[in-house]
This record gives sequence, C-alpha cells and structure tokens, in this order.
Amino acid sequence: MNLIAPALAASFAAFAGFDQAPAAAPSPRVVPGASATAGSPDPNAPRIIDGVDTVFMEEMTWMEIRDAMKAGKDTVIVASGGLEQNGPYLVSAKHNIVLRATTEALARKLGNALVSSIIQFVPEGEIDPPTGHMKYPGTISLSAATFEALLTDVVSSLKTNGFKTIVLIGDSGGNQAGMKKVAEALSAKWAAAGAPNRAYFIPEYYQYAALQDWIETGLGIKQVDEGLHDDYAISSMMALVDPNSIRLKQRAAKGKDTINGVKLSPLSTTQANARKIVEHRVDATIEALKKAMAAQR
Repeated sequence: MNLIAPALAASFAAFAGFDQAPAAAPSPRVVPGASATAGSPDPNAPRIIDGVDTVFMEEMTWMEIRDAMKAGKDTVIVASGGLEQNGPYLVSAKHNIVLRATTEALARKLGNALVSSIIQFVPEGEIDPPTGHMKYPGTISLSAATFEALLTDVVSSLKTNGFKTIVLIGDSGGNQAGMKKVAEALSAKWAAAGAPNRAYFIPEYYQYAALQDWIETGLGIKQVDEGLHDDYAISSMMALVDPNSIRLKQRAAKGKDTINGVKLSPLSTTQANARKIVEHRVDATIEALKKAMAAQR
C-alpha cells in the first residue's frame, strides 16, 4: 500500500489554498439590548404606552419621568435611611421602609414632586474596629466623606436631569449633618453660577422627640420605654407599608405584639394611626420647606 501518495495529495491541497482569497470574516453578532441605538434613544421620542400611578422614579420609565417633569413636576425628594440594628422585631431596613410611606405622602401632597431612590447606605458607626450599630450583623456603614460624596453625586445628577428644587430629608440621626452640608454647598455653588436650582435640607422632618409628644397629645397614646431601638411611631409606619417588616404575625403568636406598652394588634388600628402620624410629619416638613424656600428668595 502506498502511504506516501495521500500525504502528498494533502500537502498539495494545502499549498493550493494559498492562491485562494481568504474567507470573509463573519459579521459580529449583535446582542439584543446592546445595539448602537439601545443606549442612546432619541430623548424626544414619544411615549406610546400609558404610565402608572407612582411618584417613585425607580418605578418609572425614563419617558414617564421626562413627561412628568414636562407636566410640572420640577421638585424631587432625596431621602436617606439606613441598614442597622433595630431591636429583636424590626428588619434592618427600618428607616428605608418608613421612608416609603413618608416620601410618597410628601410627594403627593406637594403635587409637583417625585421621589428619587431612597439612599439606604449611610453612616452607622466605625467599620473597623466596629462602633455603634456596626457591632451587629446586617449593618452597613459609610464614612461621612463617602456619604457626602454619594449625596453630592446623586443631587448633582438630579440637577442635571432638570429638577429645580431638590429636597433632602434623613430618617436617621447619623444622616442629618451630611445632608445639611451637601445641600448648603451645592446651593451655594449653583447660586454663584447663576443657576436657578436649589437644594434644601429639611431637619424638621426628623424630630422624633416632638413626634412622640404629638402622639401622646394628638393620638392619646402613651409609651413606656422598654429599652429597644423601636417605638410606636416607627412600628406603625412600617406596618403601614409591610406588616411582615415588624414580624407582627410571629409576635402575636408569642404574645409580643406590643411596643413600649402599646398594642400593635389589631393591624387596622395601627395602620390608621400610622396614616395620621405620616400626615403629621408631612405637614411639618412642607411648612419647613416653604419657610426655607422663602428665606432664599
């Protein structure tokens, strides 16, 4: 058997290929959603579907936000909450859940406002070695510098989006100083540049001592401190958004559906009181915002 002939034939075939034009390279595959137009649609393209009834920007399409702003919603609320230790019954996102209730009510009562994504990472204590809430699992903390840098970029982005009035509120004590500092610095910067945009930090939103007094006089609810990072105002507002966030069912099964001596069951009563508490906080915030805006005119 001649084993050489087939090998020679293969070699000649390979050499013959040098005289042929190289095969055309395949066209690059376009991944759906990553085409040249996907990241840069026409900013003026018409919206072809109806929007939804929400004031939370993260629940809206960019077209819905754009059209809402064109319709007069030139105010945006920037709220900061936190992830921290909140006693044995409340989830770590306590402040963020409360803000779901208060920011929505605030935006709807203002009538010309939307709500930016709630900032849930805030100063909670030193990370290493841990202090404050950082001693407990689930807490995430930012340094003051990181928090202020984050706020600065968020608020600056919203100003670039076209919002004229940016309202900053914080639902936790460690958030107040940074929000005040950023609002004042950006407002001064914009004013110096002749821009009409302004950022307002409203400390009156976070006045829990006064709120506790109002709950006692306005709602007739008196609390007795149990030494927990929890109270009736917080628990009721969380129950309004999500009863599971205060573990109401599990607590009731163990006879623990109270806080500071106040019953949380039935749920309907707690939620009715929560609506009044939210309304009280919103009214105080709007009154303070009006004063702050008048002072800058």
